[in-house]
Amino acid sequence: MSANTFALVVESSAKHPRPDQQFTYGTAGFRMKADLLDSVIFRVGLLAVLRSKSHRGKTVGVMITASHNPEHDNGVKLVEPLGEMLAQAWETYAMDLANAATPDALVAALNKIIAAENIDLAQHAAVVVARDTRPSGPALVASLVDGVKALAGVITDFGVMTTPQLHYVTRCINTKGTPDAYGEPTAAGYYKKLADAYLKIAKGRKPLSALHVDAANGVGAPALRELAATIGDQHLGVVIANDDIATRGKLNHNCGADFVKISQKAPEGIDLKPGQRWCSLDGDADRIVFYYADASGKFKLLDGDKIATLAAGYIMSLIREAKATHADGTPLKVGLVQTAYANGSSTAYVRDTLKVPVVFTPTGVKHLHHEAEHFDVGVYFEANGHGTVLFSKAAVKAFEATAGKSESERAALEALRTLSDLINQTVGDALSDMLMVEVVLLGTQQTLEAWDAGYTDLPSRQEKVKVQNRALFVPIKADTELAEPAGLQDKINEQVAKFRKGRCFVRPSGTEDIVRVYAEAETVQETEDLAYTVCGIVFDGYGGVGERPAKFKRVAA
Repeated sequence: MSANTFALVVESSAKHPRPDQQFTYGTAGFRMKADLLDSVIFRVGLLAVLRSKSHRGKTVGVMITASHNPEHDNGVKLVEPLGEMLAQAWETYAMDLANAATPDALVAALNKIIAAENIDLAQHAAVVVARDTRPSGPALVASLVDGVKALAGVITDFGVMTTPQLHYVTRCINTKGTPDAYGEPTAAGYYKKLADAYLKIAKGRKPLSALHVDAANGVGAPALRELAATIGDQHLGVVIANDDIATRGKLNHNCGADFVKISQKAPEGIDLKPGQRWCSLDGDADRIVFYYADASGKFKLLDGDKIATLAAGYIMSLIREAKATHADGTPLKVGLVQTAYANGSSTAYVRDTLKVPVVFTPTGVKHLHHEAEHFDVGVYFEANGHGTVLFSKAAVKAFEATAGKSESERAALEALRTLSDLINQTVGDALSDMLMVEVVLLGTQQTLEAWDAGYTDLPSRQEKVKVQNRALFVPIKADTELAEPAGLQDKINEQVAKFRKGRCFVRPSGTEDIVRVYAEAETVQETEDLAYTVCGIVFDGYGGVGERPAKFKRVAA
């Protein structure tokens, strides 16, 4: 199509000049310093319109957030009509648009997408957008609006929301009035859906002790406050900490799920006492980790691996109790999906003790989500606390069709039906996952200590090494090994063999010139020695830049 067809696109694009920067759509979309994103988000607006048109006018979502990143960062990602992450083929289109250096190149990139996807430009297009609490959010929403309108799309701004709420709203809009209707497409509808499901199980049960929640000074704080009010404090007692969304610089600063997971300690300023139950959300409330202090005051983390094993074990026990099967009598397939970052002890516990199949995928929630769809009930969590449980249509049908011959069977079936409503089916959701954990602990009357006792994590260490060119590092086998550079994997294997229960892998970052080194071994000292050695091998022989990795400061075993 000619440039005249896109006259408004070219005119509007001039108001959003592209910086001299190469942009990459990673596992979390585009993410970087907010002052570099104006042109990117304008062009994401163009892409969102084309994606909606390619879906024959179905609504597409856009979330403006940088999740657990520092406040000065921001980012953007697109959401498919049923709440899934953007189809992988369209990630390339996103980068083509973002990196088009001239108006002619931008028009050419648009024409390429239209031709490849056979898009009818006369088709209606609808986009919904939400943002987290970052100061840069409103201006970036305005950039998106310009992009959507430049291609005559209709956009609805839902304001400040958690990322999972935006995914939820997108799915609700596109399923409204169908047999697969997911709920009311509003924040209030989201709270009501979760609250109704939670109360089906919680009512009549002895409440657990109060749950202290570190909200990372992000959007999860007001969202949790609304959710808790909808449920009622007689059924869910929460004490919210780090809920300051007004003061600049506090978002994710020394708090939140990512900080707790990586630093292996409670958020700064939190007085963690034995007997208390704690969890931390991240800045956009799609991750959660739990933790407590044992009787001696030692910090104990219950991360995404622990959440996954708790959920998989509970759901498997309910299915066995309910005797739920497909109509032809074949058993339902339950599976757990993990990445290379999952602790080796968790994998062994699920596979050998819970007897639940485990499969691995490359790092990135989009890979986990896709693999989980292959099961009737697919549980997936990254170790960082991002994950959910997917129930197939066939599984939900089995729960509804099975009558249950005893009171215990009927109770198990009702619990399974309720869990399929309680757990956000579109994406990892910290608030939904928090309620899921509470329901399991209510059902089993477990403390955090009892939950934690299922298995003991092997010590692990994650480090970064700056390199000249991350593209030289080519991961294979779900990121657990390297095909390139030649010979590096053999050197890693040689070091791993020296340590009891040793495991180590190296993978490139998706957004910056660093490689990530993950190591496990039987003791903290062995783990640190393995990580340090491999970091040094990478730095010395494969293009390390900056300071050579130093010996780690010893931490308590």
